[in-house]
Amino acid sequence: MLVPVFGSSPTLLNAEQDSARRLILGELNGVGLEWRSVGQTDYPSSFPLREVLTLAKHCAGGVVLGFSQFESGRGVSKKGTTDEKEVRQRIVFPTPWNQIEAGILFALRKPLLVFREDGIAGGIFDEGVSDLFVQRMPDGLMRGKKRKAFREVLQKFSALVHEHYYGI
Repeated sequence: MLVPVFGSSPTLLNAEQDSARRLILGELNGVGLEWRSVGQTDYPSSFPLREVLTLAKHCAGGVVLGFSQFESGRGVSKKGTTDEKEVRQRIVFPTPWNQIEAGILFALRKPLLVFREDGIAGGIFDEGVSDLFVQRMPDGLMRGKKRKAFREVLQKFSALVHEHYYGI
């Protein structure tokens, strides 16, 4: 039996992002975990935020995939404050649902595993925000030592999820 984990990921992904997501989902199955997600495996009968909470309660852990969903070449950070700064380099943002879903999972005290693409930062994607280590998004074609190290991360996470699920 596969143990359910809540999956936070945008629905629409480019080919490279989808390859990484498929790799993660496949490897999760390999360690006895089943990805569940509102709008991807489970469809709402109520408003989406309530469905996220309901599904998260029935899962034994959560996996957050911080894929870039919006990109800008410039902007202003903290406008109108003493820390205002003009940003002139590429900046990327994940879906806001990553933050909402991670917050719900954290509040429910579920084990979390967080991945982020290069450039994704803020909230759950910042180092030291919680007791978890934020992982770099894997390459969908990962091989050799990198694949082995990736599998070790998933095995450790799986052990935490199974412990939570079975109350060991």
